[in-house]
Amino acid sequence: MKHFLMVLILAFSSFSIAQSIDSVKAEEEIKTEVPQNNPAGESRWYYGGTLGFNFWSDYFYLSIEPMVGYKISPKFSVGGKIGYSYINYSDEDFDTHNYGASIFSRYRVIPQIYLHCEFVYWSYETITGYDLQSNDYKTERNWVPFLLLGGGYVQNIGPNASLYVEVLVDVLQNENSPYEDWDPFVSFGVGIGF
Repeated sequence: MKHFLMVLILAFSSFSIAQSIDSVKAEEEIKTEVPQNNPAGESRWYYGGTLGFNFWSDYFYLSIEPMVGYKISPKFSVGGKIGYSYINYSDEDFDTHNYGASIFSRYRVIPQIYLHCEFVYWSYETITGYDLQSNDYKTERNWVPFLLLGGGYVQNIGPNASLYVEVLVDVLQNENSPYEDWDPFVSFGVGIGF
């Protein structure tokens, strides 16, 4: 059941905003290829994150994942994220809070295409059974590592905004993962530079 619910989460959680894509500045920097001097007023730091939500019949999902990144060179950047998600199953009278963090690196092959590597460590609470005496669910919390590899495509739609799609695959395949083996993590949305 947990795999089915996680597939539903991935299938219907398609609202993402402010995924930090530093495409406008990166495109300009890659064209000039001058990594040693940063033009006055331009920061190597970039910020953003994702906000996701889903509701379907008796299911509600809300997540927030702020991030910060630093451009080491015009093509290479590193960063980190923290995240929190709330899930409620109203028909089962059960809700849970999941949380974690990650570190990532990103390499721009060309201004529109990047390679992405991310180590993620999240804590998931899962239902392991039902206690008839207390009339409550038995749960277990596990910390699950992921090593996500993949890439993305960015298309500028304005001076400070872009559309993006990103496809990542977990290569660790931890036994406590709530996701099906080798299912890709696909995200898309609008990136807004800050």
